[in-house]
Amino acid sequence: MTAHQPVFDVEALRRQFPILHQEVHGRPLIYLDNAATTQKPQAVIDAIDRYYAHDNANVHRGVHSLSERATAAMEQARESVRSFLNAGEVAEVIFTRGTTEAINLVAHGFAREVLRPGDEVLITALEHHANIVPWQQACAASGATLKVADIDDNGEVVLADFEAKLSERTRIAAFAHVSNALGTINPIEKMIALARAAGAAVLIDGAQAVAHTPVDVQALDCDFYALSGHKLYGPTGIGVLYGRHEWLERLPVYQTGGDMIREVSFDKSVFAPLPHKFEAGTPHIAGVIGLGAAIEWLRGVDWPALIAHEDRLLARATERAAGLPGMTIVGRAQRKAGVLSFMLDGVHPHDIGTFLDFEGIAIRAGHHCAMPVMTRFNVPATARASFAAYNTLAEVDRLFEALDSVRRTFA
Repeated sequence: MTAHQPVFDVEALRRQFPILHQEVHGRPLIYLDNAATTQKPQAVIDAIDRYYAHDNANVHRGVHSLSERATAAMEQARESVRSFLNAGEVAEVIFTRGTTEAINLVAHGFAREVLRPGDEVLITALEHHANIVPWQQACAASGATLKVADIDDNGEVVLADFEAKLSERTRIAAFAHVSNALGTINPIEKMIALARAAGAAVLIDGAQAVAHTPVDVQALDCDFYALSGHKLYGPTGIGVLYGRHEWLERLPVYQTGGDMIREVSFDKSVFAPLPHKFEAGTPHIAGVIGLGAAIEWLRGVDWPALIAHEDRLLARATERAAGLPGMTIVGRAQRKAGVLSFMLDGVHPHDIGTFLDFEGIAIRAGHHCAMPVMTRFNVPATARASFAAYNTLAEVDRLFEALDSVRRTFA
């Protein structure tokens, strides 16, 4: 191996994922739907099982041993997230149901506290619906205007257009770190710097990034960073909003109820300090603990080796695509994460997905909650194979053998 391709023991890694060792329709499972959700290592499964088997209790309000253990485990997970993102303090780590709720929390707060008629919100044409619709609603509620920066034929944000659409009226720029539909890795450092120069706050949708590259929110200098646990080898139904302390203090509460209050009377309520101000009700305790376990597991992986391995997977898939007649890749950004979005002449993406399922291969087919992206490329949908650390080059080759069968069958 060369210095830029460190050794990565994928077989040892795969042994930690029980779900991968099964057959689907009599064929060994090849799971290539990782942009939708990743599988879970045994360490995460064990952490969740341990909580329910030994520590199941509500947090923060109990004085008995189970509650104290559950609270300690939850808050240790918060510290794991803080360290993983290099947030300045644990108070800047808010647990949510996922990226979607995290973005909605910020959009709701901006609609109430920040945005006024004549203000602007800037997103890009590359966004997931979860980073479009909340801002549409925030603008509708506040009288602000939603601006959209263009993408080019490669699926890359046109930086000149992004810069041109920033103005002194831009209150926040919100954009993806990595596109879920195309795999484009945005130049977020440049985009953040441009937004900062215009005086705008910055939110990053990091759902597709955090399992594939280290993230340092302080180095990025973003105000908000949102992620989902289930795309990070963790449980579903749990996510994180990182928020700069001063912004979280300024934004109004998102939901109200138990555990986010300091004092309640029939005249008024006083809310709890950060981070609990934004965590109303009983949290997804098992999900938080599972997310903490996923992060600690991922921190034990050799990041340079992981990144190099995933790059090899995408390079092999791109090379094989070039040799398959009738196959068109949608999204050819120079910098991509492990996503191959494609069309096959004469075959609907849903038919591709169904055919591959009978070969034991799981991919995604549809608009990927990015309908404006599909419109930009004039396609109703794409088939999408997305890779994770546990995928192998042999699985990529098997995918293309099956795609060739799809092509010949429908021809």
